[in-house]
Amino acid sequence: MKRILLKLSGEALAGPKKTGFDEETVLAVAKQIRAVAEEGTQIGIVIGGGNFWRGRTSETIERSKADQIGMLATVMNCIYVSDICRYTGLSTEIFTPFVCGAFTKLYSKDAVEEAFAAGKIVFFAGGTGHPYFSTDTATVLRAVEIGADAILLAKAVDGIYDSDPKINPAAVKYDEITIEEVVDRKLAAMDLTASIMCLEQRMPMMVFGLDEENSIVNAVHGRFSGTRVTV
Repeated sequence: MKRILLKLSGEALAGPKKTGFDEETVLAVAKQIRAVAEEGTQIGIVIGGGNFWRGRTSETIERSKADQIGMLATVMNCIYVSDICRYTGLSTEIFTPFVCGAFTKLYSKDAVEEAFAAGKIVFFAGGTGHPYFSTDTATVLRAVEIGADAILLAKAVDGIYDSDPKINPAAVKYDEITIEEVVDRKLAAMDLTASIMCLEQRMPMMVFGLDEENSIVNAVHGRFSGTRVTV
């Protein structure tokens, strides 16, 4: 693949701690990103904010404010992972859909293409910049905008199941499924808005567990144990 959009679960980046950052986990991810980049694949990255904030679970503050806090959580995650990537020798750039001081650059398609042309790993922080849209939706939006060959969805769960494996120990994992089936069955690969957008834009996905050894590299090479979502 010439260009991919990698979606990293914030919760998965927290490792066994469940909150914050687990540096060992993030460093392992950064090394995989470097390995893929050295093969010539251009990489865009979106990171969830679940290791710091899950706004939709809050009932005490307004939804739009909760979502704004979540956007800032994704900015923190991108700054951290970006710097760990730099530690491994990569060059990076972070874009946000809103002005964020000197921490990030304001998103534009032209600026992103310039960053890719310069050999940089591109981080898309801050979601879509609007409440009521998740980082899943931002992932699909950016993947379509940059013309990614596929979305790689690295999660705390190792694929797509017919029910929640945390609740149902008899849940069955799909090796391959169409995006139409994901939408029709309302399977929790990503939120429904994002899944419908994948369907409309014919964007394939690979869903796998981040904690599996070399999971990102294996997904790029097509030899992974997760779920392939076809269009």
